[in-house]
Amino acid sequence: MSENTDLIIVGGGISGASLLYTVAKFTDIDDVTLIEKEREIAAINSHRTNNSQTLHFGDIETNYTLEKAEEVKEGAELLAGYLEGTDPDREMHSKRSKMVLGVGDEEAAKLEERYRDNGFGDLFPKLREIGREDIAELEPKVVEGRDPDTELKALQTPDGYVVDYGAVAKSFVDAAREEEGVAVHLGTAVEDVDEGRDGFTVETDDGDFEADAVVVAAGSHSLQFAKEMGYGEHMSLLPVAGSFFLADDLLNGKVYTLQMKKLPFAAVHGDADVHDQGVTRFGPTAKLVPTLERGRLSTVGDFADVFGFSPASVLSYANILSDRILFPYVVRNLVYDIPEVGKRAFLPNVQKVVPTVDVDDIERAKGYGGVRPQIVDTENKELDMGEAKITGDGVLFNITPSPGASTALKNAMTDVQTVLDFFDEDHEFDEESFREATIENFPRVDDGEGDAEADADEAESEGDAADDDSDDRVPAEADD
Repeated sequence: MSENTDLIIVGGGISGASLLYTVAKFTDIDDVTLIEKEREIAAINSHRTNNSQTLHFGDIETNYTLEKAEEVKEGAELLAGYLEGTDPDREMHSKRSKMVLGVGDEEAAKLEERYRDNGFGDLFPKLREIGREDIAELEPKVVEGRDPDTELKALQTPDGYVVDYGAVAKSFVDAAREEEGVAVHLGTAVEDVDEGRDGFTVETDDGDFEADAVVVAAGSHSLQFAKEMGYGEHMSLLPVAGSFFLADDLLNGKVYTLQMKKLPFAAVHGDADVHDQGVTRFGPTAKLVPTLERGRLSTVGDFADVFGFSPASVLSYANILSDRILFPYVVRNLVYDIPEVGKRAFLPNVQKVVPTVDVDDIERAKGYGGVRPQIVDTENKELDMGEAKITGDGVLFNITPSPGASTALKNAMTDVQTVLDFFDEDHEFDEESFREATIENFPRVDDGEGDAEADADEAESEGDAADDDSDDRVPAEADD
């Protein structure tokens, strides 16, 4: 089999699916093909059990600078607007209270400074500064059993979107398939991407595909393909695997703890599950793994391809892991996976959010968790927390580090512009219609949303929980 198309997208996670949707619905590119190695869309990191289900706006992520929050905010509003417009019955998402919790005088002062002096209160009109009494009203378990003399402060917002990114990715693909010229090939593994004089040949285990342009949106594997084609030689990956612990219905919404700029993946938070309010997740943990996919030993060799074993890569890893903050954190997270010992070690993280939780109240979520690729700059021998895209002549590699799912539509909008450049601007992007279908549906303060809606949403969530006797805690049988 050999097929010809204008554009090939490799990868059917939230990033590849959002780009397919954007190209198919809002450009005049005639033919676009998506190729995914799994037999279903969003089967790996975008699957609902493999991420924190959070739509990151930058409002309560305390590792973000104001500039970073401004960038992330638009991306989150694009996706939130899409959900508001296409998912009125909330089958793909729910909306609840969300807060970042400061415990003690030092953390409370940091939140106050962030909100009042650093501009976050101005950037996020729905964000409000609340104290112990209001926290207790929204999240009783957060205050219950806590020392009354301990200072408590939170930054809270009603924009606590809890998202099933796998379902969203499938909705993107379904919408794209409504258009002519869209092809989706599942269960088709890409083996090689060759650049020729007149375009690209994408070799798969089900035949070859010819295309004028290629976008590789395959998560950690994107850098692997890039290196095979001679790109990204100054980059490597630090794969961080996240795990979770489960408890019963302790929280009504999302409760974050303060993050460190140096360890953005370190802060533990508690979240009510998107499909079952009766389940609360705590996490993620973050351990380093020599694989590109969680629980798949077959991807150890793929990691070796990305790592490269060059002197620059080895020195970069040594420099990063010798850090006096990162190294103890890495060791501590290895302990969390040890049966019984692990949950006892993790318990203080949970108790910072819900003080009355005991070790018997939590269990490790078997089968949950994905891999978040952290970019390593082997020239400067440090972690690079910035955007991870590599552009070549007619080819784009999108590695999508966190918060890649939250900003998937914004990344797609940016990637579309790059794709149009590949075609020498022979095609157009209808950005106005794109925004009408997405961000213009996002509810704002001047639309009448405020504390009343937050209270209503919370009441709705609690009512849904009371009516839902399902147990959504049974994941795939395979344990990590």
